Amino acid sequence: MTDILVSGASVAGATVAYWLAHHGHSVTVVERYPGLRPGGQAIDVRGPALTVLERMMLRAAADHRRTRIRGASVVDSDGNELSRDTESTPTGGLIANPDIELLRDDLIELLYEATQLKVEYLFDDSIESLDDDGTAVAVTFERAATRDFGLVIGADGLHSNVRQLVFGPEEQFIDRLGTHAAIFTVPNFLDLDYWQTWHYGDKTMAGIYSARNNTEARAMVGFMDTDLKIDYRDTEAQFGELEKRMADDGWIRPQLLEYMRTAPDFYFDEMSQIKMDRWSKGRVTLVGDAGYCCSPLSGQGTSVALLGAYILAGELAQAIQAGDDYELGFTNYQKEFQDYVKRNQWLVVDNIPGGAPIPQEVFERIVNSITLKKY
Repeated sequence: MTDILVSGASVAGATVAYWLAHHGHSVTVVERYPGLRPGGQAIDVRGPALTVLERMMLRAAADHRRTRIRGASVVDSDGNELSRDTESTPTGGLIANPDIELLRDDLIELLYEATQLKVEYLFDDSIESLDDDGTAVAVTFERAATRDFGLVIGADGLHSNVRQLVFGPEEQFIDRLGTHAAIFTVPNFLDLDYWQTWHYGDKTMAGIYSARNNTEARAMVGFMDTDLKIDYRDTEAQFGELEKRMADDGWIRPQLLEYMRTAPDFYFDEMSQIKMDRWSKGRVTLVGDAGYCCSPLSGQGTSVALLGAYILAGELAQAIQAGDDYELGFTNYQKEFQDYVKRNQWLVVDNIPGGAPIPQEVFERIVNSITLKKY
């Protein structure tokens, strides 16, 4: 049994914690937020990632929490409907498919419930330093006492603290896509009935869709700017930027901007990808967005996180059982998964204005272009 620290309690972190514990390791998860992070967009679990949920005995529970969105409308700046689509939506693609679309925080809650009795969680804390001496990693936390771990896994997202500490500055690895977006919870003030409505202005876009059986809604606003650099931690600057850019594009933007300032789960960032030659160094490795963010524009970020976490834990288990060789486990994890990651990162061209549309059959072929082992 190896003592393993996972940084981050989102999809990749909770999933890798589940499988590491399943394979007999002692797992601790440290999360900067005081609890499970609320909010986030509607995400999709597709193809082989559904098999991961099934092997975790969570597929039925995830299906129960699906959004059940029936379709989407596009409106003009006065709210007049220009078109409607009951076959596909901007957030989930084709409606008639086996995928499961659910809210990000609903999936996180399911993953947490599946791990909380087997995994130690340290909320409201983060890693200050990592000292890998070759035999163990001494971890200094902001609040908890310093502890030694056999391995450390960074599952802490696009702006990974573990990646910064071990591999170097973010700018070495980030590929910015020039699209900036915010997502946050609002009341269902349009009385949407399992429905999405979108408006595309001259400079910005805005959308809203009902959530949790129409009891609330999620709003999304965004814009393109390849030159803008804004600190992902500076919420006030983000509010100001959105208010400045959204002011003249009409529809319900004034209401959304008003709700934005009091939303309990406001999130803003630039859509970006992370590209690294190696995902591991010594006794530290990365999983999910921390190592190979595809960006939400790919439509595959959640599925890639679930798959990467499953494969990392499985390859580690096999290598440690065979010869206590964690380095072989890290190597085999990247060998098994890196080509799939590259194919999924390529999918963003379908979602950037001016990009060449990817045919649905090509998208599905990429989604399903990996065969899962049973570990």
